[in-house]
Amino acid sequence: MIININNNMNTIKFTSKTTCRLNGIEYKGYTVGNLPNSFGFKQKYLGQDEDGNDQFKYGKSHWFKYKGLTFIEAPLKW
Repeated sequence: MIININNNMNTIKFTSKTTCRLNGIEYKGYTVGNLPNSFGFKQKYLGQDEDGNDQFKYGKSHWFKYKGLTFIEAPLKW
């Protein structure tokens, strides 16, 4: 008899009160009144540029809630 155990558990580590790392990706927590403008939509059509190419603004469409905060993937730090 062969038993295949799949250990795909998510790892979460809180680095501060409002930031955490979930599976190696950094997330920042926001209260409802402080959500960024890019929250809650996938893309917004901005029109066309001079060359006729469509331009889009991409928003944050993936998040999770934990302990009263909405966690969104943090912007990259350079």
